[in-house]
Amino acid sequence: MLSAAAVLLAGALHAVWNALAKAVPDRHAAFGVIGITQSLICLPLLPFVAPPAAGAWPYGIVSIALQLVYMLLLIRCYDLGDFSQVYPIARGSAPLLVATAAALQGETLTVPQMCGLAVTCGGLAALALAGTGQRRLPSRSAVTAAVLTGTTIAAYTVVDGTGVRRSGTTLGYTTWMFAVEGVLVLAMMTAVRGRTVLPALRDRWRLSAAGGVISMLAYGLVLWAQTRSPLAEVAALRETGILWGALIGAMFFSERFGRLRIVAAGVVTLGVVLLSAR
Repeated sequence: MLSAAAVLLAGALHAVWNALAKAVPDRHAAFGVIGITQSLICLPLLPFVAPPAAGAWPYGIVSIALQLVYMLLLIRCYDLGDFSQVYPIARGSAPLLVATAAALQGETLTVPQMCGLAVTCGGLAALALAGTGQRRLPSRSAVTAAVLTGTTIAAYTVVDGTGVRRSGTTLGYTTWMFAVEGVLVLAMMTAVRGRTVLPALRDRWRLSAAGGVISMLAYGLVLWAQTRSPLAEVAALRETGILWGALIGAMFFSERFGRLRIVAAGVVTLGVVLLSAR
């Protein structure tokens, strides 16, 4: 019960920090501030937490690489599409891809899981076809970027789930991951944008820094829950943030077709919960 509550909270927090990142005009700078905020919090804590066991480091390294790709794809999503559309697609496609891959490898799906697969597909299709602005159909590039983002989410969720269990210390794994990853995020954003990103770091930095703190708290809760509950259940409950994403887009970004997207996001959330059923 406690781990389920933690994951539900993490899902809501995840939608909030993504909304904060979307709200900053220069998103490369926003993610740079998010990353360095996480490192500044975690680096002083490293002497006081146990380092992860040796067997967890390969997973941590792969996870960091996937997280960097994920952030670039997320920026692309928010540059191309509405928050209430691309966020639910990105989050909802991740468990769908995991379930589909398992089925293709011969894993038998239960009846509720098969229903969840169909419901999730239907909800994602509705989100993908919901128009944006003056256009009848959304940007194909935005939908593609969102699905690719979902692919990286599925990948790093599995990798981190294994890594944190082999680490022997949830706190140590989380702290070391964010300490290293944050520095690399800022370096990557500087490499992508060049020196022009440095002045932009001062624009709305408080908003971005708040996003960094919330992001770290959200993922720390997920990693803690992964040591106490099955990975599939954690992944499914976490995606209840899909519904929060649709609500935030409609309420705070004044995005059109809000009702359709909120209903579709609710359908995806139901499908994801069914996918975790046994």
